[in-house]
Amino acid sequence: MKKILLMLLGLVPTLVAGQTERFKPVFTNMTELGASFGQVRYGIQAAESVSKRVNLTAQSFNGIQLRPRLAIGSTIGVDWYNSALLIPVCAGVRYDLARPGQKNLRVFSSFDTGWGFTWLNEDPSGYKTTGGWVISPGIGFRVGKPTSANFIMSLSYKRQEAEADKPLFWNELAKHETRVYNRMTVRLGISF
Repeated sequence: MKKILLMLLGLVPTLVAGQTERFKPVFTNMTELGASFGQVRYGIQAAESVSKRVNLTAQSFNGIQLRPRLAIGSTIGVDWYNSALLIPVCAGVRYDLARPGQKNLRVFSSFDTGWGFTWLNEDPSGYKTTGGWVISPGIGFRVGKPTSANFIMSLSYKRQEAEADKPLFWNELAKHETRVYNRMTVRLGISF
């Protein structure tokens, strides 16, 4: 009986040593710079024109890595459009689609939603531009070890609303423009 008890007590350290350490939440950052691609329709109905636009976009996600595959936090960015400079401030989620291992290439998904502000936008005299709702789902790749800095390539869709009040001429009662920027964005960046 004593021999069996001693053997069982001898196995306890091996059972404890085989357990994995519990995941501790850590700070995470993803900073990206890229281009947004879209089309703009403008003019009056009789002479409407459509043109393609390419604009500059940058964003930084700062958050907490709650689980090995899940991070939540906030995203702040800058979107330069031809007629507005918008600053989206969003709540964001990043989720790794594959289990993190020691692989050098991992796929992740992202989702940001919030409000676009016009804090840095300079309007001409008589114009007043205001921001609006922002939503941006995306997918991307992280290249590098999970425990070190990573290179990021991402593709996302961004829908951003804005409104503009324009100066009135002598025969106009109101001149209001509602803008919806629907863009595909391609970004490159770093993550740590």
